[in-house]
Amino acid sequence: MDKMESVLAFQRKAMQVHSQRQQLIASNIANADTPHYKAKDLDFRAALAAVGQRGAGVAGSPLKRTHAAHLAGNRAEADPLAPFTGYRTEVQSAVDGNTVDMDQERAAFAETTLYYEASLNFINRLLRGMRTAITGQ
Repeated sequence: MDKMESVLAFQRKAMQVHSQRQQLIASNIANADTPHYKAKDLDFRAALAAVGQRGAGVAGSPLKRTHAAHLAGNRAEADPLAPFTGYRTEVQSAVDGNTVDMDQERAAFAETTLYYEASLNFINRLLRGMRTAITGQ
């Protein structure tokens, strides 16, 4: 059971990272005509490696309170994948300063969707196999 939980935990983390990347790409596409908008992306491999090292969740380390009057922060509410989010390198300059390349965004969106669906498919097959093993059919 522990092995299945560890496999499912990894896939759950991967899906969270894919979901965050999809949101960034969707934001890029939505701002394709916004002057001076800089396209963002997520370093998937680095983010997943960091999330995997932290343990069960994607939350970061707790915030340090340096004064008694400071509110206790909850870093889990902030974006835990922010350190892995950066601006895309500009492929072609635009007159208005926008760095969104729709071809690149479409390709990244399709790639991330494919990986997300592959993770879902893997989880479904694992659970189906476990059900088959339990029922003996």
